[in-house]
Amino acid sequence: MDRSPSTPQERSTQDWLLALAPYRTPSHKRSFLELLVTGGLFVSLWIAAWWSLSVSYWLALAFCVPAGVFLMRLFMIQHDCGHGAFFRTKSLNDWVGRTLGVLTLTPYDVWRKSHAIHHGTSGNLDKRGTGDIDTLTVQEHAELRGWRRLAYRLYRSSLVMFGIGPAYIFFIRNRLPLGFMRSGSRFWISAMGTNVTTVLGIGVMIYLLGLTPFLQIYVPTTLLAATIGIWLFFIQHQFEDTYWARNEDWSLKDAAFGGSSHFDLPQPFRWMTANIGIHHVHHLSARIPYYRLGQVLRDYPELASVKRLTFRQSFATLKLGLWDERAKKLVSFSTRHH
Repeated sequence: MDRSPSTPQERSTQDWLLALAPYRTPSHKRSFLELLVTGGLFVSLWIAAWWSLSVSYWLALAFCVPAGVFLMRLFMIQHDCGHGAFFRTKSLNDWVGRTLGVLTLTPYDVWRKSHAIHHGTSGNLDKRGTGDIDTLTVQEHAELRGWRRLAYRLYRSSLVMFGIGPAYIFFIRNRLPLGFMRSGSRFWISAMGTNVTTVLGIGVMIYLLGLTPFLQIYVPTTLLAATIGIWLFFIQHQFEDTYWARNEDWSLKDAAFGGSSHFDLPQPFRWMTANIGIHHVHHLSARIPYYRLGQVLRDYPELASVKRLTFRQSFATLKLGLWDERAKKLVSFSTRHH
């Protein structure tokens, strides 16, 4: 193991890829265990929530909270499948990912393509717009007029980002292969196949449980999972000293170590969120299974301090909305420079 004393930023991208290569091979035993534990806990909590409806709806909602967390964790497994990181074979990654996409309301092949573009363009000011959170520069915002400026302000508000946004993305937007509607039948098959399978599954559940009990559990569980997922994705890239650069100055290493945070959560939240907070390492080497990211930090402790963000610090990011190209940082609407 190469343990040179240089800082993470001083080592080349190739050096880091070579150093991280041993962590890229998934363990099928561990992967199946992660899937079984996460899926088993999710189903058990869902059943407990429906059972508790006969006692108290508040008790049912109490079960919906951890059920939503484990639904979000199933999405993280789907996420690793999309990177080819969860199993050693592509077909197993793809079919587990597609199956989980029915539960997470996320068509796997559409999302995988969008997310791959995100990884290849994250932090690139000239390649924004696919798989990321819309971010304008101070100058671009100053040039907006009327309803377009208002629309962007609303989009960046917490109410829309973490309230309306998750419901829109997972219940409405994901029903069509938006962004890839003219990119071939594969994306339509992914979206429509997910839709049909989801409707059939929902129909069976409504038949067995009744419409009202189903909605009372399904809606809050799914919305909570979606909101947590959006929050985590926001924190991973939308912090004050993040990284944005024009295409000619952009690099993978700088985008990973500069534009992806280490959202340093305490246990058991780190386990619940499938180590997705170790996002800078993930962006540098996306083929590392999430259950090996913690070992990377233990072996390379210098990585732990790179763009570290604590849970308390993360709330300060909510006020940010514009990239200041002169100051090289995200700023709030009230402190933007003209």
